[in-house]
Amino acid sequence: MSDDHTELPGLDLERLAVWLADTRPGLVRGPLTGRLIAGGKSNLTYEIGDGTSAWIVRRPPLGHVLATAHDMAREHRVITALAGTGVPVPATYALCEDTEIIGAPFYVMERVLGTPYRTATELEALGAERTRVIAEGLIDTLADLHTVDPIAVGLQDFGHPDGFLERQVRRWKKQLDASYSRDLPAADELHRLLAKHLPAQSPTGIVHGDYRLDNVLVDDTDRVAAVIDWEMATLGDPLTDIGLLLVYQRMSDRGMIGVSDVALAPGYPGESEVLDRYSTRSGRDISDIGFYVALASFKLAVISEGIYFRFTHGQTVGSGFEHFGAGVEPLLQAGLSALQN
Repeated sequence: MSDDHTELPGLDLERLAVWLADTRPGLVRGPLTGRLIAGGKSNLTYEIGDGTSAWIVRRPPLGHVLATAHDMAREHRVITALAGTGVPVPATYALCEDTEIIGAPFYVMERVLGTPYRTATELEALGAERTRVIAEGLIDTLADLHTVDPIAVGLQDFGHPDGFLERQVRRWKKQLDASYSRDLPAADELHRLLAKHLPAQSPTGIVHGDYRLDNVLVDDTDRVAAVIDWEMATLGDPLTDIGLLLVYQRMSDRGMIGVSDVALAPGYPGESEVLDRYSTRSGRDISDIGFYVALASFKLAVISEGIYFRFTHGQTVGSGFEHFGAGVEPLLQAGLSALQN
């Protein structure tokens, strides 16, 4: 591992090593070193190793967080449950809910080698043919996730699927109200129409919650080696995942700042191809996809407005946050258009 060090923010490697020796004897065979892979407001991800083997540790962000938003046991549970299904996930080794060990709950899982592609430039370097293979793998993997029977893998109580769509509409309106700093008539209209046009829910399945190309690891054969970042997973209407994937693709096409632009790479399938491939493989009815696109547009608009709200109130550190405000209105208009088509 590069940039190895023994002192990491939020992870005491000595205490972790003692706990692992007791919990999984023989797993670690030498002093641990590590590095922070991803940090911020999402769960923190570390790569640790003993000089021979390497693993991944996940824990909540530093500081006060909502337990429900960063529930290590839930994330560990869904990954563990999916082992042995057609959905590629890392193997899990241990879950610790004792906050005395490193100061927060955490779990240890397999380090899967692969690339989370984030930009069209990265895909362009591979060529159109490989890009298509990767994108088709992304779609197929999502369809496979949505064909898993939650009861068969022991996840029957993992969420509350009844009334899922109605709760989503209500939840994101409540979130918007908490970030209210300017008039957004389109947001009020989009919320009204979403509440009015709730479709019959698609059969219950496992929802990833933030499915996109940079939340999967692609190996050197262009195969999806693992789906990662399960912190928003639940049981509900799986079509919310495909709706969100389409909105990410539309945002990419429009060159919105802060959004992965992978869909611009030559070879990346168009929206109709994505839908056709997904529906064929999953067997799900996508005739109401306009609602799911509108809901995803509303969700991302609310998230963007929240980021912009915190920026205008001096509650963010870093650059680029000023652009999030400009992306809200286009998302709202896209949501309205999706419901009218």
